[in-house]
Amino acid sequence: MIQHPATEETEKENEQQENKLYRILVSDSMSNEGLAPLLESNTTECVLKNVKEADDLDSYDALLVRSGTTVTEEVMDQMPQLKIIARAGVGVDNIDIDAATKRGIVVINAPDGNTISTAEHTFAMMISLARKIPQANASIKGGEWNRKAFQGTELRGKTLGIIGFGRIGSELSKRARGFEMSLIVFDPFLTKERAEELGVQTGDLDEVLSQADIITVHTPLTKDTKGMLGMENIKKTKKGVFLINCARGGIVDEEALKHYLENGHVGGAALDVYEEEPANENELLAFDNVVATPHIAASTKEAQLNVASQVSEEVLQFLQGMPALNSINLPAISKEVFETLQPYYELSRKMGNILSQSVKSPVQSIDVHYSGEVTDLETSVLTRSLIAGFLQSRIDAPVNDVNASLIAKERGISSGEKHGTNTLGYSNLIQAVVEAESYTFTIHGTYVKEYGPRIVRINDFNVDFYPTGHLIYIQHSDKPGVIGKMGQLLGKHDVNIATMQVGRKAEGGDAIMMVAVDKEPYEDVLEDLTSIEEIKRADKIEL
Repeated sequence: MIQHPATEETEKENEQQENKLYRILVSDSMSNEGLAPLLESNTTECVLKNVKEADDLDSYDALLVRSGTTVTEEVMDQMPQLKIIARAGVGVDNIDIDAATKRGIVVINAPDGNTISTAEHTFAMMISLARKIPQANASIKGGEWNRKAFQGTELRGKTLGIIGFGRIGSELSKRARGFEMSLIVFDPFLTKERAEELGVQTGDLDEVLSQADIITVHTPLTKDTKGMLGMENIKKTKKGVFLINCARGGIVDEEALKHYLENGHVGGAALDVYEEEPANENELLAFDNVVATPHIAASTKEAQLNVASQVSEEVLQFLQGMPALNSINLPAISKEVFETLQPYYELSRKMGNILSQSVKSPVQSIDVHYSGEVTDLETSVLTRSLIAGFLQSRIDAPVNDVNASLIAKERGISSGEKHGTNTLGYSNLIQAVVEAESYTFTIHGTYVKEYGPRIVRINDFNVDFYPTGHLIYIQHSDKPGVIGKMGQLLGKHDVNIATMQVGRKAEGGDAIMMVAVDKEPYEDVLEDLTSIEEIKRADKIEL
């Protein structure tokens, strides 16, 4: 039989692809059991050697790491064949995500691998606090028999406040119900319907702080959550409250915690994470009512095996042509395609971030509309980027462009995209519409080659600003003197205005200001702004 030359060539390429031996560099220690999918495959060759010691970096297709290896732009430059980087764990702070994305390298992690271990460790810390187990253990091993010194308290009937209700928070709630505890949850993305489905009571942050006997945090560390439990918020808690942090160091302000432990307002604390690690010299360790562990919430045999197995399986599937389900960045695309998408990608991510910080109510849907030149591109990538930007600062697990839509769906948020023709006079336009429980919020953005990404409309107000840095979004009445009062107040707080955009519908009606400032405006600044009679709302936006 005579075959067409193109067919012969295609078959040869397929055969070469099937026979290709992919080289995998495992830079940090992982068990053979966890690496089994790669070790047992006849299409992969695993080399267990640290990146710094390997002398043939240009031959590897995949790189597996834990926290011990830092994957920099320089490392990637030495690995031109690299297609995927896998982090056997959740955190990816040791990987330069932007550098990987620019090179079309997919970065994956194992977001589910340590959920159970962290939930169980948090519960163990709670019981240890309530029953003074570590103190009693140290006492009896020191030759004492002092029963009266270690009278504890039961968990049954106590109210557990959970700040952040993602995978870990929801697993923790299941265990708390088994101990007959009451639950109150603060999570800006948890809708009433979803809360009822999960059987938990929701409240705002102040309600959780004031009602809970025990408070545990399970949020990511962001500008908004850093110091969330600080001087002002801890003051709002019940006297004798227990505080637990097995999430990220810095969410609990350690100086504030020290202050309230010293004056007896906080009855005890359990810490697995710290602002600075190792925490050997941390002053909190000197308190008898502080239970401390060295960042081991995820350190179980099962968790370490799970994360290694999960990334090994996904790396193997990816090299065999299947999609990366836990990708932290863009799916693998050519450098040329990425360069075309990149400006819109950055715009959509920032639009999502602005929406996240502007919409305070639980969200029901996010819809994205495209018009003009942008409709010729792969807009599904941009939609995922926008949703990821919206979710990123509010979820206790990594959100990426691949899993963003799935996570949104799990949270009861529907999403979609449409193409249209109304560009408002721009060559390209991206519009995002968020339906919250009590209102709708809309934002329009465009990319102009000479000026970069621009936000050109918020709700029905026309504006034009560059989305970056420290911003204050102000809703106010259009009356003489408002801008002057606002400027004076910011000056009083030593906050310098860089640029300002004003939008209004009609003279004397509703109006908005988007004010770019030179430093982050803290809560006292925002509170003072809303004390101005004409200002209805002032929100900080950090980009």
